[in-house]
Amino acid sequence: MYQNYKNVEIVKPGGLDLKDRLVGVQRVTKVTKGGRAFGFSAIVVVGDENGVVGHGLGKSKEVATAIAKAIEDAKKNLVRIPLNKATLPHEQKGKFGGARVFIKPASQGTGVIAGGAVRAVLEAVGVHDVLSKSQGSSNPHNVVKATFDALLQLRDAGTVAKQRGISLEKVFKG
Repeated sequence: MYQNYKNVEIVKPGGLDLKDRLVGVQRVTKVTKGGRAFGFSAIVVVGDENGVVGHGLGKSKEVATAIAKAIEDAKKNLVRIPLNKATLPHEQKGKFGGARVFIKPASQGTGVIAGGAVRAVLEAVGVHDVLSKSQGSSNPHNVVKATFDALLQLRDAGTVAKQRGISLEKVFKG
């Protein structure tokens, strides 16, 4: 799932205090010769609000079991995101399908300026000050994945210095 990203640290859920956020529940209909069969799909974001986050999808005939399955799926897809205190290290764009997301670090006290699915992901990560803009599709599944695309491309200064083979001071001086 994360093989296209260079510096992804996959995290095991053991020992973490994970909080789940329900992003959306959709009722889906399957038309059969006996009539309509209704089911539900739920998308959930889980995180420890300290840089670890994951998302999952669950489907079932009942809402409660769909949510439970989504939480279990999300715990299997946990990754660590580099944070700079309560904000992001730098601005980043992410895209998935028709959804486009732009996230930008903000000064302390700004809050999470984001809507819907983007807000759920950023709060689960533990970002407290961020500006964001969601463009294109508002489909919550694709918006969550676009937000993850942006977050997984983030690199902190230490990682950049190591990749370039230079000191941390030289990264900031240019």
